[in-house]
Amino acid sequence: MLQKCLKSRDGKTARFTTRHRTTLALTVMMLPGAIWLLLLRYLPMAGIVIAFKDYRPYAPNPALINNIIHSKWVGFANFKFLFASTDAIRMIRNTIVYNGIWIVLTMVISLAFAIMLSELTKKYAAKIYQTIMFFPYFLSWIVVSYFVYAFLAPGYGMLSFARDWYNNPSGWPVILTVTHLWKIVGYSCILYLAAITGIDHQQYEAASIDGAGKWQQIWHVTIPCIRNMIVILFIMNVGRIFNADFGLFFNVPRDAGPLYPATMVIDTYAYRALQGMGNIGMSTAVGLLQNTVGFILIMLTNAIVRRVDRDSALL
Repeated sequence: MLQKCLKSRDGKTARFTTRHRTTLALTVMMLPGAIWLLLLRYLPMAGIVIAFKDYRPYAPNPALINNIIHSKWVGFANFKFLFASTDAIRMIRNTIVYNGIWIVLTMVISLAFAIMLSELTKKYAAKIYQTIMFFPYFLSWIVVSYFVYAFLAPGYGMLSFARDWYNNPSGWPVILTVTHLWKIVGYSCILYLAAITGIDHQQYEAASIDGAGKWQQIWHVTIPCIRNMIVILFIMNVGRIFNADFGLFFNVPRDAGPLYPATMVIDTYAYRALQGMGNIGMSTAVGLLQNTVGFILIMLTNAIVRRVDRDSALL
């Protein structure tokens, strides 16, 4: 009996030691990412208080913490400038409308390309197409802006015969949309393609035996199987509907004043205000407002999805 107890205790000790070593190894692997997240994401959040202060350098000790402590508390005054401007309606409308249209177009086009790539029988051709589509995602907006300028430059651009594009804002909603899709669709397509690759091929075989054609297989097998991926990406994109891509709206139009009616968004307006007034509190207030609205939209969209289909919800 004593021997059985000793063996049992030794077995439990061995299992505990193995589990402890595994936990320690996984914790060590997680540490670099956790430290990075803490230092670059959570620690800077203390600076949110700047949005509620008239931030000014403190002469005797210009350290950041002293500047924050000695700056005057102004409450929500920094948030007012975003809505007090005569361009407030225009920039908020541009931000929301552009993002709303792009969310739908990106989802539809990326999903269509992902399905087409998954249907290719020649895998080397599929890899070539994936590389071609994914490559623009790695280009900076500065490089992309020079590509666009090569087409639209007054006098010697490839499409300059039609009009002076940098003095006429009417065509820029289309130009910005095409540029955004060209750069982003490849990345979203890869995400959908990865989800499609994980679908069990037996489902397609069963659908084929039942007489389903290719379109019916896509509609009744492919799309339902990647529905969770579609919904999650949609929820995350909705959370950024109040944020604009600064590089796209600032670099591609080359910050041309005549194009502001079509290219002015919240991010570019805040940047110009920061350049003109040097008020860090105002720019911080804009960022805080954007992230707060994004968080609310994510939670609201997720709650709606949860009511419709709990399994597809993000949270």
